[in-house]
Amino acid sequence: MIKKIYANGKDEFEFLESLKKRSGETDKKVTQIVSEIIENVKENGDKAVKEYTEKFDGSLPKYYEVPQEVINDALEEAEQDFVDALLNAMENIAEFHNRQRQQGFVDTKDNGVMLGQRVRGLERVGLYVPGGTAAYPSSVLMNAIPAKIAGVKEIIMVTPPLKDGTPNKDILVAAAVCGVDRVFMMGGAQAVAALAFGTETIPRVDKIVGPGNIFVATAKKLLYGQVDIDMIAGPSEILVMADETADPKFVAADLMSQAEHDKLASAILLTTSEEIADKTIAEIERQVQYLSRKEIIEKSLEDYGVIIICDCPHCAVELANAIAPEHLEVLMKNPTEYIGKLDNAGSVFLGNYASEPLGDYYAGPNHVLPTSGTARFFSPLSVSSFIKRSSYIYYTEEALREAKDDIVLIAEKEGLTAHANAIKVRFED
Repeated sequence: MIKKIYANGKDEFEFLESLKKRSGETDKKVTQIVSEIIENVKENGDKAVKEYTEKFDGSLPKYYEVPQEVINDALEEAEQDFVDALLNAMENIAEFHNRQRQQGFVDTKDNGVMLGQRVRGLERVGLYVPGGTAAYPSSVLMNAIPAKIAGVKEIIMVTPPLKDGTPNKDILVAAAVCGVDRVFMMGGAQAVAALAFGTETIPRVDKIVGPGNIFVATAKKLLYGQVDIDMIAGPSEILVMADETADPKFVAADLMSQAEHDKLASAILLTTSEEIADKTIAEIERQVQYLSRKEIIEKSLEDYGVIIICDCPHCAVELANAIAPEHLEVLMKNPTEYIGKLDNAGSVFLGNYASEPLGDYYAGPNHVLPTSGTARFFSPLSVSSFIKRSSYIYYTEEALREAKDDIVLIAEKEGLTAHANAIKVRFED
């Protein structure tokens, strides 16, 4: 099932190179199909969206925009335990993200100059939420809550209809508790294009967030620039660092918690203990037998799972930073010692009781994380993802007079004489 190798400066990096092939370049046929969908939606609006919905989903949904009373009914009819769980998670997520708020500033100088920065939320954000077998209410919380905290004025959610033409009720419950403003029944590349350009019915948004299949991801990639996006997400991944003090049952369970997402998901164990490695393999083989997504887990671990035996904790840290995983668990003797050493990870989970699903659903930090090694330079979704900043400048005549010679000199060095002239004319006799 999952392979075991020894870190020798070669084998581990050969495996990591093979991981890069999971995402690869977007299929040319997919790009062509998505490009045609985007152009059609841009030209024909709602008509094109409905035609694609009927084509790909088999029929039109019961309603294009979900009536508010349907959303309210979903909340009222939901199991109270589920609602309470969402509200508890929402409280934790909001508390964490409230600490990410940014403030504008103004700086006044003695010579009358005033410089400042203004921070405000985006006007309107589109939230894409898968609605079939991969319907995740937690994604609604993780995307909508920071947007609300940032001051986004309107959140438009799109979600594909179920086979009977109705929306997924769990998704509606999450939308209701988060305060999503409007919900439309559509999915795929056509939904992304509708949000990016706007249609007769669907308002144009400033940013699109949320997970989706290859067609959704390709549409977001192609439309970036017309609209902002959260990130180009690749297959899910987890890396666990474990020493001889780790519990193999926990290690195995956590590796499989991500492997079940997708046959392309990656699960990696870096350990300084061969005994832990062998016991983890045994635990995987035992636990996987009673898991509902057994086939996906086994395929994922066979193709993209690995246990790497490292000579020392320092070697494991270096390798973890080179991999830059989406999720990184530290099941080591003193896990908090590693906080300042692990520089490249979407989210770090410390200790035996910070299992990765805690971050997916409940603890507070966002679960929308950079994948495919992009944690080297990308950050998790946050309140900052939903704001825009602009600066402002005020100069008095005397302050500009003091600066004019420097400005003119730099402008003329760049050959931009009109720039220099715009300063000079203000001081001509």
